Amino acid sequence: MLTRREFVLSIPVLGLAAAGYPRRVRAQAAVQTFNGPMADANDVYRPVTLAAKPGAKPSMTDAQRDDLEHQIHCQCGCNLDIYTCRTTDFACSVSPAMHADVMGLVAGGYGAREILAAFKSVYGEKVLMAPVKSGFNLVGYTMPFVALGTGAVIVAALLQRWKSRTATTVPPPQPALDASEGELAALDAAIHHDA
Repeated sequence: MLTRREFVLSIPVLGLAAAGYPRRVRAQAAVQTFNGPMADANDVYRPVTLAAKPGAKPSMTDAQRDDLEHQIHCQCGCNLDIYTCRTTDFACSVSPAMHADVMGLVAGGYGAREILAAFKSVYGEKVLMAPVKSGFNLVGYTMPFVALGTGAVIVAALLQRWKSRTATTVPPPQPALDASEGELAALDAAIHHDA
């Protein structure tokens, strides 16, 4: 049987052993980065290529290409766009491959809409950082404003109701003072004297 002292001294050892266990399990499943678990490029990356347009010249500058990459979601499992993932998380092998695809499409003469459409055709709509403003996605764009407006109307109605309730409430009658002028003057003088 353990003594109280032995039990208390064994707690840190048990804590260290328990804290180390989940890390080993997670390390076997996927690479852990500051953005979360990251998938291997072989599992999630699919090339996005189109034949270059005849007489193709780069369709945009580097700054415009970087802005375009902010609209494309990296598929490694993080919640970042391609540009941010490849410039901040150097353990990612997916974002550099997707960046190379974007560069190839830009060099092939494709514009921003064509490049986004090419990525969407390969990965689906989940590759876009913001959903397309059409169809059911419009609900996602309009619902916050509808909810905010409905909430404002409800709050205004409640305030109006509370205001009308307090306006109709008659204050209780004040008891009549049964004091003479001399007693009131003496009370007033005592109050001023204490102040």
